Amino acid sequence: MMIRLGVALLLTAAAVPALAADAERKPFGKLADGSAVEIVSLKNKRGVEARIITYGATLQALIGPDRAGKRADVTLGYDTAEMYEQKPNYFGVTVGRYANRIKGGQFALDGKRYQLTLNDKTNSLHGGTKGFDKRNWRIVSVASGPTAKLVLALTSPDGDQGYPGKADVTVTYTLDEASNLTIAYDLATTKPTIANMTNHALFNLAGEGAAQGTSDHVLTIPAKAYTPVDATLIPAGERRAVAGGVFDFTRPRLIAEGLRDMRDEQIRLGTGYDHNFALDAGLTPTPKLAARLEDPKSGRVLEVLTTEPGVQFYTGNFLDGSVAGKNGHAYRQGDGIALEPQKFPDAPNKPDFASPRVDPGKPYRHVMIYRLTTRK
Repeated sequence: MMIRLGVALLLTAAAVPALAADAERKPFGKLADGSAVEIVSLKNKRGVEARIITYGATLQALIGPDRAGKRADVTLGYDTAEMYEQKPNYFGVTVGRYANRIKGGQFALDGKRYQLTLNDKTNSLHGGTKGFDKRNWRIVSVASGPTAKLVLALTSPDGDQGYPGKADVTVTYTLDEASNLTIAYDLATTKPTIANMTNHALFNLAGEGAAQGTSDHVLTIPAKAYTPVDATLIPAGERRAVAGGVFDFTRPRLIAEGLRDMRDEQIRLGTGYDHNFALDAGLTPTPKLAARLEDPKSGRVLEVLTTEPGVQFYTGNFLDGSVAGKNGHAYRQGDGIALEPQKFPDAPNKPDFASPRVDPGKPYRHVMIYRLTTRK
């Protein structure tokens, strides 16, 4: 009897295929200099798919089902490599060496002052005029299996955009059957430098180009404080309590409730939300929840997890409908929002913020997760 039962169990197990994720590599056009751009698709059996292009190590698409099983791409972006190069808007790109803003593009290390390229009026933004988002990364490996995996690499020379030290950088994308899209950033340097890397996806959980935008999305951020900014969106160094104001997302809240509330000077300065939240957990060895975004109509839920101490909440304030995105859609303010886990903006110049310093032999690492699921 025991033998028959054992055989039956083996036959049943053999009849049910193990869940696995697939990786597929294809061409995705060419850049102006003739270099080829590739796209890699990571897919699981739950209907979630991530598409990554080599230009900018960019998350070109994140596709998932709604509560009825209908799949949609929930990230803003472009359909061609040429548009990513010609009309850069940071859609889904890897930003670095330093995500967000550095005041005056200047910082000091060990008594030496460095000047970065300026591309945001008087500041340096997302790594400067030719940051990591404007490089064609090389594919190191692509693999299917229980977890689908893509590894991309880039070498940034000493002095690149003003940053000291030659940097060897990798970005690793993995997708598992729990619909965790994990992104790991690793950077090793030959000289003391600074690093702060993240992904700049703009999300609309109703589907990119959805007419209602994201104002009816519900957001939660486990942060009791944020860092208010000046007129150039540089933090003053203060941590201001969110309790009771338009920045209070400690409980689920409609984004629309505070998005256009000009009674708060910070909303006026940012022309919406474009602010860093100081996560309650701070720096952690393993990813913890940084934000939860839900579209009640479709049932899609995005959870963002990170090992970093902050998350930048940005409501697409500079989108003006002048450029056609995927499927010919015009993207306007509020049509997509970014939740970017990272060190704080201008941290190299703010001793009270977590230091972004990286030294030889002590590499930088940031692990973040986009978890796309549905709520019935």
